[in-house]
Amino acid sequence: MTVVTFSFAITAMPISGANCLEGCIEYPYLDTISQFPKDYLWMYPATILILSYVILMISIHSYASQQNKIFGQIGVSFAIIAALTLLSDYFIQYSIIPVSLMNRETEGIPLLTQYNPHGVFIALEELGYLIMNLSFLFVAPVFTNKNRLENAIRWVFVIGFVLAIISLIMVSINYGLDRQDRFEVAVISINWLILIINGILLSILFKRQLKEKGKVQ
Repeated sequence: MTVVTFSFAITAMPISGANCLEGCIEYPYLDTISQFPKDYLWMYPATILILSYVILMISIHSYASQQNKIFGQIGVSFAIIAALTLLSDYFIQYSIIPVSLMNRETEGIPLLTQYNPHGVFIALEELGYLIMNLSFLFVAPVFTNKNRLENAIRWVFVIGFVLAIISLIMVSINYGLDRQDRFEVAVISINWLILIINGILLSILFKRQLKEKGKVQ
């Protein structure tokens, strides 16, 4: 799901914000209905991705040994918070913004639209993916040095968290509050790469566990 979402997101070329190179639209971002549905398509698989991420975190909690269940529980709790934040953000964006523009109901649109690099959409994405990254950090201790596969999974989660924090610090130092969508793009890319890499590694780990249980039975 992450690969599919990534593929759709790449096709939505930025027409505003720090990553826009030419033909950029300016505030109040009301002349954007021509971008529908192309710029919104990635949010549909992203919605499924977020739900799948919660299921993945619950699966990790189930996999955890008894002494590490607390880390899995904290990770799931943060995952639910992140999911609610991001799902609300995406659902509001593709359910409200296009139809409001079609009906010329533009009051409040500049603050809510995804094209505003200082808007609510970007801020909620930053918050949601930061909390997602925090959930990765807390489930990392679930995976001990039992084998190389678990060790790799743990370090992918930890390194991803470190990269996200470094990105936030560097963007904040260089741009202050006027970071626009720079950090948003960075933290999404980091988290999605974590989900791709560890999604594969975890599927191998869970499959091995199922085979071992089958042999015992």
